[in-house]
Amino acid sequence: MNKFTVSTKRPYDILIGQDILKGSGKYIRERIDPCKVCLVTDSKVNGLYSQVLTTSLIEHGFQTCKVVFPEGEHSKTMNTYSNILEALADEGMSRSDLIVALGGGVVGDLSGFAASSYMRGIRYVQIPTTYLATVDSSVGGKTGINLLNGKNLAGAFWQPSLVISDYKTFDTLEDDELLNGVAEAVKSGMVAENTLIDKVLRRDYAYVIERCVSIKKSIVEADERDTGMRQLLNFGHTIGHCIEKISSFSVSHGHAVAKGMVAESKAAFKMGLTENDVSGYLRDTLEGCGFDLSIPYDPDEMYYYAHNDKKINGDSITIVVPEAIGKCRLQKIALSELHRYIELGL
Repeated sequence: MNKFTVSTKRPYDILIGQDILKGSGKYIRERIDPCKVCLVTDSKVNGLYSQVLTTSLIEHGFQTCKVVFPEGEHSKTMNTYSNILEALADEGMSRSDLIVALGGGVVGDLSGFAASSYMRGIRYVQIPTTYLATVDSSVGGKTGINLLNGKNLAGAFWQPSLVISDYKTFDTLEDDELLNGVAEAVKSGMVAENTLIDKVLRRDYAYVIERCVSIKKSIVEADERDTGMRQLLNFGHTIGHCIEKISSFSVSHGHAVAKGMVAESKAAFKMGLTENDVSGYLRDTLEGCGFDLSIPYDPDEMYYYAHNDKKINGDSITIVVPEAIGKCRLQKIALSELHRYIELGL
């Protein structure tokens, strides 16, 4: 098992290993005194891993309760968020207690947002069970829910107290879900380390997880509140989030980001923002993994949702421009250019 420490305003450890879920109670107890723990998970993960986690927590002196909601992005709503808060209150959870998020990115985002706002903030632990959550969303403290007008439009920055990443859980993931993680790992390689992509293609999980976590750790430590370089991690997300919303989330996050990375690379090149067109490399690489990169959507509708993007500041939006494999930079473009940017990408 390897350990990384993220030195944000509230530092925390990330534990990475294989078959370490059963030791979760011990790892949490080493950092947090026995208290009441509310396990938050979804209907699929609940049947796979909640029992082993609950047993470990009880063995190490924690009292437990549980909230389960239907799996999938459609649960990442104000209604589910409200239900979690009400459940915490019903269980008598206090500021000295703990939420443990067991599942993928939806579980982590909802749990973290609930933790940030219940009694104005209680502790929470992330235990990601998907490839995507392990390499990306469980690290960095971004929490939130979707609104009718777009993805992650309500949320908070709230760092976890601990992240426990057991990639043995990948054994129960379907290929389509694994691809979600592949896309986010390729994104990390595109942003910061070109040699990482080959390891992603080889499914070298131990190496990929540690490198992705290390890359994100460095970026988050430099820009915890997402006002500068952390926005590099949004490569593929401006168009990707629009795809998710327009498809009613039938296109999952990683698959949408894969489409978005190709489209955004093509658009940046066609607009003359970069001398290198990396869209061909990305297309070949991602299609080779099994991604469908088609974007059969109307640019006008895409523009409508992109106009609600969190990266908009006044009359401009910050986009990510790939200069080469493993090197990206941030670029502001006028909102008046956003429609053309989307059209060129499609």
